[in-house]
Amino acid sequence: MAALVVGGAAACKKDATTTPTNNKVCGLKIGFMGGLTGDNAGLVQPMKNGAALALSQYNAAHTDCTVALVDYDSQGAPDKATPLAQGAVNDAKVVGIIGPAFSGETEATGPIFQAANLVTISPSATRPSLSTHGWKTFHRGVGNDYVQGPAAGRYIANILKPTKSFLVKDDSAYGIALSAEVEKIISSTLVGKAEVKTGDKVFTNLVGQIKTSGATVLFYGGYTAEAAPLLSQLRDAGWTGTMVGGDGINDSNFLAIGNAKAEGTIATCPCAPATSATPKFVTDYKALYNGLAPAVYADVAYDITNVLLDGIAAGKTTRPDLLAFVNAYDKKGAATGVEYKWDDKGELDLSQVLVWSFKATNGAWVPDQLIPKS
Repeated sequence: MAALVVGGAAACKKDATTTPTNNKVCGLKIGFMGGLTGDNAGLVQPMKNGAALALSQYNAAHTDCTVALVDYDSQGAPDKATPLAQGAVNDAKVVGIIGPAFSGETEATGPIFQAANLVTISPSATRPSLSTHGWKTFHRGVGNDYVQGPAAGRYIANILKPTKSFLVKDDSAYGIALSAEVEKIISSTLVGKAEVKTGDKVFTNLVGQIKTSGATVLFYGGYTAEAAPLLSQLRDAGWTGTMVGGDGINDSNFLAIGNAKAEGTIATCPCAPATSATPKFVTDYKALYNGLAPAVYADVAYDITNVLLDGIAAGKTTRPDLLAFVNAYDKKGAATGVEYKWDDKGELDLSQVLVWSFKATNGAWVPDQLIPKS
């Protein structure tokens, strides 16, 4: 089910479809699709918050003709995202989608959005192959794993410098693609590899393999739902090495295993720290969310939501018109400073893509460093 959370058709003071006196189209909707509940919601909720902030500001400036934000809670699962995507397509007032958040659900829903000319901009789906299907509706507001994976590998090789490393990936589209890129960089030190399945929670055999391998660094390609219990069990077994993961573990739920277990873990992100975004964004975010600081991808989601809102404000209120507007967009985001301009595959210019590392420190993800590009 989808729920309206910001604005709504009733908030348009004129006719809910068209205002005849000025030809405004009101009562339009932007969808947000991602895992808002479930084990990985800690990664997605900040994105939703960033999108909602953009909508609240837009609606405050357009009280006579507001736009609603609609939640499509996929729980990050492709099989749940597919019917939600069809529901969004069937709602004629939905003219754009922020998301999907994860690569697997983006892969599953891409053909549906393409067939409907419904533009999507993901704040976080990084699997490289997503841009190879010819979907003109697909865009992402960050770099892909051809950038993040090698950066994570360089961090391991050049900063941590292990003599023995171990690689574990989950079975998600994201985890498989990211791990393949990391492996290319750290292959000379790899002493073991393994794959876990989505939903796995007990890792007795794997913990034993990692411990006996002598690896001092573990790269995990996947999401918090499996990464957190794996690290917790490794710590319980006495492993003192460093886990490194991608943006899939860069969320508050991962830290719930406790400071003693999470401390020192590294998470990369093809993004800059949201807390280092423009001061106005940080101030506005904290004001709306009772002092809560913006977490990973909140600033990206804010900016890409404003891309869609810029189009609506410019009168691009049909799906084809808004899609064409996004495809021709060229403007810096007010929060990130990134120049949002996409190629014909929906990818940002590589010059706009940075990869940062974050370190689990005293129960928080703290910016660690900008990882050099070579």
